[in-house]
Amino acid sequence: MYNIDLLSDRVVSEGMERRWNRELLRQDRIFNAKVRTIGVDQVALDSQVKVRREREDVEKQSVKQCAADLVRNDRTACLLEQRQAKDERQLQDATRGFRQAFQQPWSRREFDLNDSEHLKTQEGVQMLPGLTGEDTDQRARLKRQREQLREWSVQQQNELNTARYQQSLEEHQYDRDRVDLDNRALLLQNMEEQRRRAVALTTKDFNLAMAAAGSERRHQERQQEEEDRRAHILNQQQGDLLSESLEQSTSTLGLRRLRPDSYKGLTPEQQLSIIQQQQEQVVQGKRLQAEKVLEEAQQAQRRLAAARTAVLQERQQARVARQLRRELDDTNAQLAAARLAKKTHLEEVYSNVPDESYFSQFNTGSR
Repeated sequence: MYNIDLLSDRVVSEGMERRWNRELLRQDRIFNAKVRTIGVDQVALDSQVKVRREREDVEKQSVKQCAADLVRNDRTACLLEQRQAKDERQLQDATRGFRQAFQQPWSRREFDLNDSEHLKTQEGVQMLPGLTGEDTDQRARLKRQREQLREWSVQQQNELNTARYQQSLEEHQYDRDRVDLDNRALLLQNMEEQRRRAVALTTKDFNLAMAAAGSERRHQERQQEEEDRRAHILNQQQGDLLSESLEQSTSTLGLRRLRPDSYKGLTPEQQLSIIQQQQEQVVQGKRLQAEKVLEEAQQAQRRLAAARTAVLQERQQARVARQLRRELDDTNAQLAAARLAKKTHLEEVYSNVPDESYFSQFNTGSR
């Protein structure tokens, strides 16, 4: 009947609204893959940022270097352009000076036809007014032109003869220089051949001397070896080694000692002692052979007993294995029956299959 809005209810509703708004903002941050920060590899991102900044720094350095190269190339181009312009100006000044010095208008062959001041400088009879086409100085002008042509021809012929003479002098000098170079090369070649020949002769003499010295040394060594061999044979023939005296084998240190270098055989007492030792060795060998046969018989008996024991152990192990196998089969049968019973029980208890509404209740909040 009365709609009363309490302060506590308003505070509770505002708090719920704030929490709901925070939840919506949190869901937007978490479920939005573009702004989500959970699970981000910060180290990898920092390394990528560092690599990108390094690449940008390298690109900036490259751009600066290119700009510096461009500025340097522009300055170089400007300097070359200024130098070319300066060279062109110098060439033009030189051409202009040459023309002013050697190519004046009055030095031309047809200057008298284009000279506007010819009539003013002409002396003697002047033309009558109205006779502008008459040329009274034609013969003298033609004569001067022929003389000038003849002078030019003579000058050109002299220049041509001078050039030919200069060329002949240069060719003659070139031929003479070439002959001198050839003679010098031939002289150097002869000197080199003489030096090689002298070195070869010296080497040959040294090799011959070394070969002679080597052959002489080998000859002396062979002679010394032959003399040593003859002296050794003579010493053997005259020494005590080939004598038949038993006293020579007796050592000066005692009667029981022998001289190995003069030993000539055994004495009868030594031979009898050796025969007795051989007989004792035969008896001992027979005894050892009998002991060996007895030992082999005992080993054969021990091997037979061990084989019988092994057979009995194998039979016992087979019986134990069959008993264990029967127990294992019984245990497996019991486990299979229990698993089947449990499966049947689960199928009876969990008969409902979850649908889409069951999975939609999960992951609805940000917490």
